[in-house]
Amino acid sequence: MSCRKQPPGQRHCPTRETVARHATLTAWQKAGDTNRNTEVSIVFGDDEMVQRLNGTYRDQDKPTNVLSFPADGDEAPAGAPCLLGDIVLAYETIAREAQEQDKTLSDHLSHLCVHGMLHLLGYDHQTDDEAEDMEALEVEILAGIGIADPFVTALQEV
Repeated sequence: MSCRKQPPGQRHCPTRETVARHATLTAWQKAGDTNRNTEVSIVFGDDEMVQRLNGTYRDQDKPTNVLSFPADGDEAPAGAPCLLGDIVLAYETIAREAQEQDKTLSDHLSHLCVHGMLHLLGYDHQTDDEAEDMEALEVEILAGIGIADPFVTALQEV
């Protein structure tokens, strides 16, 4: 996991699980129904696993960075958390994309966890309006945890 630049002696490199948990929880707190006790499963897979899932469930025979699988039901037994669904991350793809896009691995992973969580909460990007709304919410959530707008390219920053 790549660390953010910090003063010597204060460098902290969180685990991928910690990064994923924090980003997912932050997205839930911003966009979810925080009055409900919920559960989300986060799976770190490799490209082969995610390619297989992508082919089976989306008819796309290629790996992708994140897949979200919303749970079917809204109901849970009394006192049990309501299962929102699964977020499946292709760690190899995410690491490669982070390097290609000159982003820290933790920032890119955070973005994809937020993206996956928003899908579990019903957000989508099938139309331009949906994509605009979802991207704006992603940017807002990420800014709240100190991550720059992931949609700004290096050319736009110059």
